[in-house]
Amino acid sequence: MVRVLIVEDEGLFRDMLKTYLGSIPNLEVVEAVSDGEAAIEAADRLQPDVVLLDIELGSQPNGIAAGRAIKQQNGNIGIIVLSAHKEREYLSLVAKEEYSGWSYLLKQSVSDASALVRAIEGTASGLVVMDPCVVNNMKPRSGSITSRLTPRQQEVLAMMAQGYNNAAIAEKLVLGTKSVENYINAIYQELSLNHDDSLHPRVQAVLSYIRDSS
Repeated sequence: MVRVLIVEDEGLFRDMLKTYLGSIPNLEVVEAVSDGEAAIEAADRLQPDVVLLDIELGSQPNGIAAGRAIKQQNGNIGIIVLSAHKEREYLSLVAKEEYSGWSYLLKQSVSDASALVRAIEGTASGLVVMDPCVVNNMKPRSGSITSRLTPRQQEVLAMMAQGYNNAAIAEKLVLGTKSVENYINAIYQELSLNHDDSLHPRVQAVLSYIRDSS
C-alpha cells in the first residue's frame, strides 16, 4: 500500500483527486490539504510515501518550495509536482540538484490511471518520473551526451523517464527483457554513470536525459 498526501488549493480538484486516488488499488490517501505550510506539517506528522503537490498553491510556499522543505525533513518521502504547464524551472531544478524521488506530472495526465500509478509507484521507490507529454516533446541537444545514444537507446531512455520498468519497456517495444537490460546497460556505459554514486543509475540516467534535452 502506497500512502499518498494530496496538496491542492482548488477544493473541487482536491476532492476529485482524493476520490480518484482512493479508488485505485494499493493506494491510500492519508490526508488532503490546501497549502504549502499545511503540507509540510502533514508530511512530518503522517510520513506518507508520496506527496502529490500542486506547483501553484495560491500562497507561499509554492509546491516546489514545500517539496524541498518536506525532503529536508525526510528524504525518503517522494514528491510529485502537479502542474497545468510545462515548467522548465522545475525540470532544471531537479536536474541541477540531482533529486531522487521527485517527479513531474501535468494535471491533464491525472485522468490517465497508468501514468499516474507509474508516477506514484516510481516516486515512492526513489525514481524520477516525468509526464509522458513532457517526455514526448523533449529532444536531446546536438552535441550532448544523450544525443550520441542510438535511436533505440534514446527510445528506451525516454520510457525509463516515464517510469516504465524493464518488463513494461520490453512489452511496449516487443523485445525480450534481456534485450532491454542490455540496452539499459549500454546507456549507463555511454553516459559514464557512477555506480558508486548515492543515486541509482536509473535516476542518474533520467537526470542526464533532462539536462541534455531541449
